[in-house]
Amino acid sequence: MTFKPLVLQANADRRLRAGHLWIYSNEVDTKRSPLKEFEPGEQVEVLNARGKALGLAYINPNTLICARLISRDTDHPLDRSLLVHRLKVAASLREAMFDQPCYRLVYGDSDGLPGLVIDRFHDVFVVQVSTAGMERVQDQVIDALNKVFKPAAIVLRNDSKMRAVEGLETYVEVVQGQVPELVPLVENGVQLMAPVLTGQKTGWFYDHRENRARMQTMVKGKRVLDLFSYVGGWGAQALAAGAEEVFCLDASAGALEVAAENARLNEAESRFRALQGDAFDLCKAMVAERERFDVVIVDPPAFIQKRKDVKNGERAYARINNFAMRLLARDGVLISASCSMHLQRERLVDMLRANSRELDRTAQIFAQGYQGSDHPIHPAIPETEYLKAYFLRVLPAS
Repeated sequence: MTFKPLVLQANADRRLRAGHLWIYSNEVDTKRSPLKEFEPGEQVEVLNARGKALGLAYINPNTLICARLISRDTDHPLDRSLLVHRLKVAASLREAMFDQPCYRLVYGDSDGLPGLVIDRFHDVFVVQVSTAGMERVQDQVIDALNKVFKPAAIVLRNDSKMRAVEGLETYVEVVQGQVPELVPLVENGVQLMAPVLTGQKTGWFYDHRENRARMQTMVKGKRVLDLFSYVGGWGAQALAAGAEEVFCLDASAGALEVAAENARLNEAESRFRALQGDAFDLCKAMVAERERFDVVIVDPPAFIQKRKDVKNGERAYARINNFAMRLLARDGVLISASCSMHLQRERLVDMLRANSRELDRTAQIFAQGYQGSDHPIHPAIPETEYLKAYFLRVLPAS
């Protein structure tokens, strides 16, 4: 099989040779390979300025990241055979790490499948396709999943914002089997449910699994506040670990109903409290009422979506962590997290330090958290590392 050549400018192959997978539109020699001659999603052979083959990529001439490398061997295009191979390689890592088939099976670039995310809930697989190149082989992705795993059900959650950038329609579709409103999963030994058809992203956030496991060791007999709780990923696991009382706070009534179901599932309904509303407003009210919690979890959605959002996003992170510290009991534990790739770790630490000093208290970071091992980091692509979490005590000034 032959593919059209995509010729790069001089020295534009440096990042690719160092391991990166992305090609930007300004790196293409448009005189030798005009972008208008390519169709969104088609596969191309990438050549450096001297004509040496670097591998195969799929292309979208209408986007800033105009091509993504899929194979460094030009004999192996993105097809069912390669997908089967990559799925098996991805599964081998997850099966080595986890004792239950509940995890992120494919994490895009890090698993050699850019534009593809697959979350597994036992025998239900939730697939997200975010690029035109992966959309072209979507049927082959489903075929490969059936070859390797024989799923009972497959859901396409093709409703991410990135699809609009790629010129793709958004939709949710069950393409195989039947999917209930809530799908079971197990995380850190806790039985849980996820709304994979209607929830955020794929319905669940596996990335904090290891941070939640650490949290479980410090909540027994404690009063816990879970801010931006969504369906209770943190809160339900705190209840399962013996928390005396857990308050899940979220803007979504639907999410809180699932959180309540997760509490019931763990025979902890009597210790579960739902708080619906804006986190900033409710925290402000609780501070005024002198509420106090032994553990406060701050795990908000990404306040910084793009670089231009950094200033306002940092202000939001600082403000919510300030409220959290004010709500902590003496020597309480704050778990402060961020999923914003554009928020640097040192900036979050600096906010925590500044907030503690503003309150005339001393912050003591005793653990750091990262994304779980089913979200592996591609060492050449910094964007694949996004999650950070800090565990700290907030002590009286001494």
